[in-house]
Amino acid sequence: MNGILVINKPAAISSAGVVAHVKRLLQARRVGHTGTLDPFARGVLVCCVNQATKLARFMLQGSKAYAAVMTLGVETDTQDVTGRVVARGDWTGVSEAAIVRAVRRFAGVIAQAPPVFSALKHEGVPLYSLARSGQPVQKPPREVHVHRIRVLGVALPEVRFEVRCSAGTYVRTLAVDIGRELGCGAHLSELTRTESGGFSLAQALTLEEVEELTRCGTVRERLIPMARALAGWPEIAADRQLLENVRTGRRLSRRELSTPRDGGPAGAGDGLLKVMDEQGELAAVLLFKAGQDDLEYACVFARHEG
Repeated sequence: MNGILVINKPAAISSAGVVAHVKRLLQARRVGHTGTLDPFARGVLVCCVNQATKLARFMLQGSKAYAAVMTLGVETDTQDVTGRVVARGDWTGVSEAAIVRAVRRFAGVIAQAPPVFSALKHEGVPLYSLARSGQPVQKPPREVHVHRIRVLGVALPEVRFEVRCSAGTYVRTLAVDIGRELGCGAHLSELTRTESGGFSLAQALTLEEVEELTRCGTVRERLIPMARALAGWPEIAADRQLLENVRTGRRLSRRELSTPRDGGPAGAGDGLLKVMDEQGELAAVLLFKAGQDDLEYACVFARHEG
């Protein structure tokens, strides 16, 4: 049982809690996810099962999409609805046009200071642990990319908006920064992740649905194959000899690989290459670098593991 299970995470449960629940239901050896959602947030949580956990690090860097609601006039210490109120402002004079203009200013590459209540670590300790103990640590701003952000509706003091952004972007920090741009403050009151790692909310299962599929013995049919988890990557169909070389860790060069359909070792840039076995399943992921003839092993998958 190796593959991807896309979960529609409910509110009031941590991402780690969802992973533990899925692991118990599937009786899997390993389950991991490709990007934490805050406990109050809902939506797409991509769970990697058994051998697919090796792919999580590749999917962590993909862009993500969210639907969100920010409430103007109130800032909290956590930047979201779960926190303690630390500031209030007057939102009554803020117009919809001003909100739209402010939101647009956050499109593109921006510098964003991570929240002090986050899973980032300082000297090995999560920032949220330090903040809860009264020792908050503010990490320096870092560059993130907001690919798209737009207002969906305004019913003051609430503003609904959607955003597509790079990994590492905090939507609650976006809400706070937009509120400060408007001069009244804000916090994030609702958050739903609609897309992550190429998977959408339409593909996601609720935990109740996973429980039912497990009882019926059909949950395996809903696992997304590992090869489909890396859609768009260049790939090569390996013959028996190449598979043997891969599975025994032998040296591989660009010259011995035929050019894959979507580019790859024949190209000049760096990248990752999927190696497919004779059944069309993922056998390995290789790394190729510009100016380097040998390919490096990113990960190799066993023939069977359950």
